[in-house]
Amino acid sequence: MLAVEDPATGQRITTVPDAGAADVDKAVRAAARAWPAWRDTDRHAALASCAVVVEEAAEVLAPVLTEEQGKPLREAKAEFASAAARFRYFARPGREPLVVGDGPVAAITPWNFPVQLAAAKLAPAFAAGNTVVLKPSPRTPLTTLHLGRMLAEVLPPDVLTVLTGRDPLGERLVAHPGIRKVDFTGSVPTGKHVAAAAAPGSKRLALELGGNDPAIVLPGTDAAVIAKRLFWSAFANCGQIRVAVKRVYAVGSAYEGVVEALAAFAETVVVGDGRTPGTQLGPVNNRPRYDHVIDLTEQARADGARLVTGGRLDGPGYFFAPAILAGAHDGMRVVREDQSGPVLPIVRCSTVDEAVGLANATPSGLSGSVWGPDEERAAGIAARLGCGTTWVNEHVTDRESVRE
Repeated sequence: MLAVEDPATGQRITTVPDAGAADVDKAVRAAARAWPAWRDTDRHAALASCAVVVEEAAEVLAPVLTEEQGKPLREAKAEFASAAARFRYFARPGREPLVVGDGPVAAITPWNFPVQLAAAKLAPAFAAGNTVVLKPSPRTPLTTLHLGRMLAEVLPPDVLTVLTGRDPLGERLVAHPGIRKVDFTGSVPTGKHVAAAAAPGSKRLALELGGNDPAIVLPGTDAAVIAKRLFWSAFANCGQIRVAVKRVYAVGSAYEGVVEALAAFAETVVVGDGRTPGTQLGPVNNRPRYDHVIDLTEQARADGARLVTGGRLDGPGYFFAPAILAGAHDGMRVVREDQSGPVLPIVRCSTVDEAVGLANATPSGLSGSVWGPDEERAAGIAARLGCGTTWVNEHVTDRESVRE
């Protein structure tokens, strides 16, 4: 059995099945048998029923998600709402999906948004007529397992199977000859293993891997005005979002104001158990990630960065107050690497060209943003970023936190 841990206490909650090779083979074979009939049915009603199930499950399962993932209960409920909306979108009458699949899909999800990212994989796969074997992260398997059982009640048998367990479960699932497509969200190293396991079968791959999003703050920006939005763009979900701001490049006179305003706002944020009313940031999800954030922060300080505010908190659990690191530079690991945690390095730049060059000096080109008083100028600078998505005066964020 696989133990599930509460990151707010570091204690075991319960155990879930630790699936092995025989379980993978059974699940994939069942999904393959269910596929022909599922492909040939009108799936809109089933997808609509899935949306209702997810929506109604929030009251029961959002506390479970908070317990195993750590996020505040309000955000856990919002994750269910987002997942339900995803199913509802693909259930729209008259929508004719492009069928690109021809059998079972292996869907592998991470621990930062277990429900939302499961829906992001399940809804389009179902709409296209595919069956799915879903493997959640071993860090957050419990909510997904419960939700999978609920969804199975409104789906034909074996259209969805949830397998929980530790490595090498994911590799076994991806490598199974019955799997036709792999949809993975997770870290770059794990993504490489997934791609290697899928290669012998020439399986289609959808890989959403790590990011290291830059935010450039231009001179003349009122730091007090943008502080709240910029803060939550970096620290929503305790910084555990792949498209969160991971490094700030403040140009010229913008630097001091940005450091001061972000630190001041960080000190107002309530860090605690996600089940406690008023909590805005929960714990880091797991011990390895917590230790990684601590290591990056301490190494940055040893290399000359200044911890303006934040850091590890005493007591049980993996609590880390949002950390603002001034005096950071691109030679530091905390700038070069995706922290996926509550620490934000701020780099001083002399010119916009320098900031753009540093922002683009990374193998991760997921997203980026530019902040400044002249939106037209900021948009022109944003166009120079080597990112898939860019924003001006905002960045993908947790809107619920921003509204507080």
